[in-house]
Amino acid sequence: MRYLLFLSLLTLTTFTRPLRAGSDDTLAKRNSANVPVFMAPSKSLCKNVIGVINPITHFNENYIFDPSIYDLGLDTLPQIKFWRTIMNLHQDTAIISMAETRGFIQKISIRDWNAKSDSSKKNYRDSIRCSRNLDSSNRILFTTGKKFFYDFDRTSQNFEKGIHCFVQNNVDPWYAQAILLIESPNKLQKSNVGAYGAFQLMKDVAKMYGLKVNKHLDERADFERSAYAASSLIKNICVPRANRILDSLKISHVNADELWYKLLVMHIYHAGAYNVQKAVFTCNPCDGDINLILTLWRTQTARFKSASQNYSQLILAAMLEMNERSNAFAVLNSKKQ
Repeated sequence: MRYLLFLSLLTLTTFTRPLRAGSDDTLAKRNSANVPVFMAPSKSLCKNVIGVINPITHFNENYIFDPSIYDLGLDTLPQIKFWRTIMNLHQDTAIISMAETRGFIQKISIRDWNAKSDSSKKNYRDSIRCSRNLDSSNRILFTTGKKFFYDFDRTSQNFEKGIHCFVQNNVDPWYAQAILLIESPNKLQKSNVGAYGAFQLMKDVAKMYGLKVNKHLDERADFERSAYAASSLIKNICVPRANRILDSLKISHVNADELWYKLLVMHIYHAGAYNVQKAVFTCNPCDGDINLILTLWRTQTARFKSASQNYSQLILAAMLEMNERSNAFAVLNSKKQ
């Protein structure tokens, strides 16, 4: 197995501190907002939590390690390799690739690309299609580096809080880590559609779960309050709607612990249940497995386009980047012993 060495260097753990709902002040704040506090989460939710000592800060960092990414060979797919490259590429550089497969064509500086005329760019794309016997429907994409955005050192500091918050709400903490890794990993910021906070919640969703969002206060910036709303959205809407979609296709005996199912839920978190349903129905899968997700990567409907297709690819790429980062920490720590 690709991850056996990795696991041998890490410490499997539940949590580095006892599970609790938070400080008295936090409890008071939640109770005053009529937000339920869950004191007895399922122990099974912690089964994949791994702890590794950060050799720089000397603190233990908890995060979710999912070996099925390797078991399914997802780490070898060109789409995942592409996004991992983008996550490590500075913003002054871009990669030109094939849209459907993310097959690598060329790395180019932004300055050189911008110096080309529109006709030169079109001729360049046409020449690629011609050399590969492709028609004009095959898109050639230009993607800039996103190293500035994917700040794994920064976002990993929130994993422990995210894990605790989701477990306290009896929601798989895998979802917390997936959201934190790709939604707003470098700083709190508002998206172009108005989502905000570490869990990139829309205003209506935040208000639905008791958060205050007005011109004086936006509780989406409060990590614990935002985590409660995000975990509640997954538990009360995303998971039930995923089940309804699969039931409509007569896909039964679904295991909610399987990676493909979690990725489907995350697509709903990002794109909305209606848009994901339209895309899944277009795919019309017969079975519930990873092939459903791989087919979604090649499926477009009215509002399920590139950003929606890419969402689960980014999650997998970011998790692999975190695995590599933690593996490096573990190797450093083993050398010090």
